[in-house]
Amino acid sequence: MSNEIGNIIPNIFERKRILMNSGIQRNPFFILNVNVRDDRKKIVQLTEEKSLEFDHYLCQKARSDLTHPRNRLSAELAWLSGVSPGKASLLIEQLLSDPMSIRSESGIPVLAHINLLASVFYAIDIKDDSEDVSEFILQFVYLIDQIKIEDVMRDINEDRLISGFPKILKQEQIVEVLAEQNQYYKTVIKDGLNRLDPLSLIKVITSIVSKSTNDGEIHAPSLIDELIDSYEIECKEFLQEEEENITQLIKVAKESKIANKNLIGPILDKLETVVMNWSRVIYPILISAKSRGLENESINKIAYLLLHCAAELGTTDCVNRINFLVKGVYSNSNEIMQLIQKIEEEKQNEEIEFEREISYQAEIGLINKTILSISPDGIIWKNQHYALDAITRIRWGGVKNSINGIPTGTNYTIAFGDNNSEAIINLRRREIYSTFIDKLWRAVGVRLSIDLLHSLKGGKEFKWGNSIIKDDGITIYKTKFFGGSELISCSWDQVNVWSSDGNFCIGMKNSKNTFVTLSYANESNIHVLERVIDYAFTKPEMKLLSDVL
Repeated sequence: MSNEIGNIIPNIFERKRILMNSGIQRNPFFILNVNVRDDRKKIVQLTEEKSLEFDHYLCQKARSDLTHPRNRLSAELAWLSGVSPGKASLLIEQLLSDPMSIRSESGIPVLAHINLLASVFYAIDIKDDSEDVSEFILQFVYLIDQIKIEDVMRDINEDRLISGFPKILKQEQIVEVLAEQNQYYKTVIKDGLNRLDPLSLIKVITSIVSKSTNDGEIHAPSLIDELIDSYEIECKEFLQEEEENITQLIKVAKESKIANKNLIGPILDKLETVVMNWSRVIYPILISAKSRGLENESINKIAYLLLHCAAELGTTDCVNRINFLVKGVYSNSNEIMQLIQKIEEEKQNEEIEFEREISYQAEIGLINKTILSISPDGIIWKNQHYALDAITRIRWGGVKNSINGIPTGTNYTIAFGDNNSEAIINLRRREIYSTFIDKLWRAVGVRLSIDLLHSLKGGKEFKWGNSIIKDDGITIYKTKFFGGSELISCSWDQVNVWSSDGNFCIGMKNSKNTFVTLSYANESNIHVLERVIDYAFTKPEMKLLSDVL
């Protein structure tokens, strides 16, 4: 694979470049103009000559490095070992005059080629195309993976046989120094990347990790893993800032459900934009984690926050939007994708169960029969359709009839509507009435109860009959005997509730004449209010109705 990449010379790389202070140019062999086959005497001689032209200390340091066994090995491993002196000189000239052309060279020992390419990274700048840079990095990294210690040891010892320096006897010596050299290779790649603009840098990182891992399906070369680890550390501050922005937008979205549902859509738009910008940075981190069989918990926590937000917002549109967003960002996280699959399966099962629980159809009327039906698609009555989510009010009740004290049946009323209209159904068959209101409650009443609690928690007040319902209590308009009225405010622990003659009643515990009656059949959502208060009263030490949320 490396040979194929090495034969590519992108047009963008053909412009004139100046190479300065590269690894090759800082190598003791380059500083003294010494080749790997020169003996100690020649090294000393060239040191004296170069000291007259260049920095004396630098030249003496270079001489010491080339004559000290341990330091010499470091210089050799960073040089062109295994390349003849003549060929080495030509390659150095080529590197300095046209750095990028080194990429297409062939027939060079692997380590020598790597060291030349390492210096080419010093020529990368902001003008370079991101795809060209990513191909270059991959060529470089795959070459590093081709290093064979026995070949390197052979090349160095062949040169040392001529120069008179002692042979390397153990491969461990080379392995130890090469480990240090690998850190240098990682550094030159990082420095090259840091000369790109931020967007190009992210594109390069994403490209090299995607291609080297087959989008997370196989292990990457170790140097790629190290680069991604460094990238994650350097992105940490940015990621934390964006995660805070995401967390804040999630909080605002949840609050908007209570305060103003119309704001949820624009907030989700903003949330999607921020998450997608954040995802471009974390995408290579997730791919790398997948290739290593790992999960990045710090990044995955955002997925959990988003999915929890979707569950709290509850509406199908919000859930679908957020789930789609999370799937797009976390497609390379097995943990998150499995979680989403589980959530969607549970949601599908809930929808099937919900459909089973609420679906019902009946004929109303003795002669001119009219179909009344309810399902997840909505309620149909007299060819008028009401979507379940659009229904904002429900009511029902019955009035018993009698003649001369003899019961003659009951007239039942069921009504439901949106903000614009209301459907009213009058019937006499108890089984249809009972079945339908049970379905209606499951389909709409539960949602209206939750909406009421959220509205109360948000500070909204509701007027029902001669009362005002608040989260922390009720205000009752009490009519005085001689005219006029007064307002009596009570906390919830100061009142009792009961049903009487088709009415829901709320009254003060210590004042029998201070109460309000609310008709189940004639006033909207009294059943909703009753269920909310009854449920809240089951909670010990309840102060606010919304405490049950």
